[in-house]
Amino acid sequence: MSEPSTAARTLSGKQLAAELRTRTARLAAELTEAGIPPRLAIVSATEDESSAWYVRSLARAAQKSGLLCTLVDLGPQATTDGLRGTLERLGADPEVHGIILQTPLPPGVVTEDLTSSIPPAKDVDGANPVSLGRLLAGLPAFAPATAEAVLALLDHHAVPLSGRHAVVVGRSTVVGKPVSLLLLARDATVTVSHSRTPDLAATTRSGDILVAAAGRAGLITGEHVRPGAVVVDVGTNPTPDGGLAGDADAATVAATASALTPVPGGVGPVTTALLLLHTAEAARAAGEARR
Repeated sequence: MSEPSTAARTLSGKQLAAELRTRTARLAAELTEAGIPPRLAIVSATEDESSAWYVRSLARAAQKSGLLCTLVDLGPQATTDGLRGTLERLGADPEVHGIILQTPLPPGVVTEDLTSSIPPAKDVDGANPVSLGRLLAGLPAFAPATAEAVLALLDHHAVPLSGRHAVVVGRSTVVGKPVSLLLLARDATVTVSHSRTPDLAATTRSGDILVAAAGRAGLITGEHVRPGAVVVDVGTNPTPDGGLAGDADAATVAATASALTPVPGGVGPVTTALLLLHTAEAARAAGEARR
């Protein structure tokens, strides 16, 4: 790794996201011409405004890339059975190619009780346990888009992975665990840590690559970073002024790291772009299966 600097290189995701959107638009146009217009269905059940904003943003992005998008808002009173029935109906609809279950869900509704209702072939955000199991086994599957975005960003910025020590902070099935599997598949040596790891800073300082995905604003500071390490900040923590803060304290981390992803503008736009690309790829696979 390079020596530390007082101004870490910014690993922006904007250019990569634009390239992925172009790729998606090209594929979507080909599929639409062939009579298979890709369609993404987003199921939500909340009054959370930030979640609603994200859904609207994703729908707009889908339409700009030539995808159809169906929004199914069941409201905050939705039940587990109601949500499961909706997911199963969409799963059986041949005109729907990608399905996303947006969180948060109503109180008492457990995400893990519903994700198995999303067919793996339409599970464009890798939420079904079958998708995660296939990822673990090294079999074809859609990886959780945020986890895949971490690898895509590192590749885009030519950060080597093979033989490197990567430390992941966070153990969720959305980012921490799947990104660890993706890094292992690229021949990195991976350590998974979390907020309860004793002497977290000692563990994270051992990493050439540090992925911060604990969901705690400012958890990672300069003392957690090995000089010259590359830091990927997956955090999207809301701030009182309506903005977003990462899991890394950018000011102190940038003084030690050689490179750092920004929040916003890093992992986020790549995640959105990958969700759309996955949907187009799922539509292509569905078309091939019909032949």
